[in-house]
Amino acid sequence: MSEAAPVIAFGQQPCGFFPRRFLVAKVWTARRLQQELGGEIVFFYHDADHDPRETQTTLRHLKTDEPQSFNFTFENKLQRKYSPLYAKRIPADWQENMARSLGAFAPPEAVEAFRAVQADNVADFCLELYRAMGLLEGVRVVRSGDAAVREAACAIDDYYVDVPHEGETVRARLVDGALKLHRGGPAWLELPRCDYAKSQISPARDSRLPWMQSVLGCTHYIAGAGEQAYLRKEDAPEITYVARDEIDRSSEAYAQLPV
Repeated sequence: MSEAAPVIAFGQQPCGFFPRRFLVAKVWTARRLQQELGGEIVFFYHDADHDPRETQTTLRHLKTDEPQSFNFTFENKLQRKYSPLYAKRIPADWQENMARSLGAFAPPEAVEAFRAVQADNVADFCLELYRAMGLLEGVRVVRSGDAAVREAACAIDDYYVDVPHEGETVRARLVDGALKLHRGGPAWLELPRCDYAKSQISPARDSRLPWMQSVLGCTHYIAGAGEQAYLRKEDAPEITYVARDEIDRSSEAYAQLPV
């Protein structure tokens, strides 16, 4: 009986409208492994995360080489702070206003790819631009915000729940049996009790690996140094863990086409 083909996976939240360089390095590492081992590449796209800092995009001025940080704007403060990235809506004028600023920081073909994206939320916008750049060619994308993925995943007891609150979808943390929004420091806002389904649940940091693995069944997982430090590899000992290839200025954005 022949062995199953390798499944080479990496995970990442939407990490800037132009991808951060560490994500590009993960893709390069995955493609190198695929050349050596065969199999398929899978991107676990954690679009259920809610932290707006994840999509900060740092680019360098084409003439001065000075770094400048950009980000999405959002329709309201509640959505910015608590909505999952797939539910953070983009104001209608943001894309064109941002495109006018990008000419000094990205080559013309990258700016045109940015202008061509058609998406009304943060997670979709990032994903479509990554695709337009060629980053995800030949890569299967699995999204943590996908209800079908959530239904197929294993049960976990450490999680967030996407629930309605004041007209928005928010990502509430399960804390001591209650759903709460973290206000900062020790402060939490407890939400009214409500029923929720498995399709509304996404993992917390420490439950993400087994939850993801129950869906992907990967044989190899590529991670950066920060992720390697907190991964509880004993939760999925069947995986071969691979450090991503090194890349300079890893937290800055990559805006070269094609990737």
